[in-house]
Amino acid sequence: MKPPLRYRVFEFIKDKKAATDDEILDFINKSDSYSVHELNKCLMDLEILGAISIRWVAKEKRRVEFVETPFEPTMYGEG
Repeated sequence: MKPPLRYRVFEFIKDKKAATDDEILDFINKSDSYSVHELNKCLMDLEILGAISIRWVAKEKRRVEFVETPFEPTMYGEG
């Protein structure tokens, strides 16, 4: 059983810290065939979750970066 596309893309970006959308598409198409539309939906979901940041590099190329959020403990009971 293969992992979901979102998880595979997230792990790839997490390992590389940054990649272009073309590099991600090449990586996920090594084992299966995915369209650009499916990749765009996956990237949008990850960006909404706050796991990645996407910036335009050129007209048809995007740079996807892993967002490292520092751990902030939540203190309950403080008012």
